[in-house]
Amino acid sequence: MDFEPPGFGDFEGVAGNGFPLDAFGLFGIVFMIVFLLIAGLIIFSIIKAIGQWSHNNKQPVLSVYAVITAKRTHVSRRSNSNSNDSFSNSGSTSTTYYATFEVESGDRLEFAISGQEYGQLMEGDTGKLTFQGTRYLGYERSRAVE
Repeated sequence: MDFEPPGFGDFEGVAGNGFPLDAFGLFGIVFMIVFLLIAGLIIFSIIKAIGQWSHNNKQPVLSVYAVITAKRTHVSRRSNSNSNDSFSNSGSTSTTYYATFEVESGDRLEFAISGQEYGQLMEGDTGKLTFQGTRYLGYERSRAVE
């Protein structure tokens, strides 16, 4: 007398290999693949962010003379449309502000900065840039000598 686990009696699956395709169906398999891909991307993003944070923490805090060579913004819009009426669309926007600094060696570094600092800085400003790895810590403008 051979022992067979319950529920696996005469089921042969796909090509007799025992894979229960009929239990999930094609939709279930596609859903699982998409779910695993999304979960993998989220886990990858978290690991990458932790790695960048750790790398920045290991870097020395540097303060160097720099000139602001460029400023730019990036606006992201998220739409929340609950109806077909184009006038009732709601959503939100978020703006990320960036400044590019050129240091004495000629290298250019771009950092995300706050909106308040973005408004106070001008291209051509000179001063002391403080940063740690890819983390912007501040910029102190030099006072103009009159």
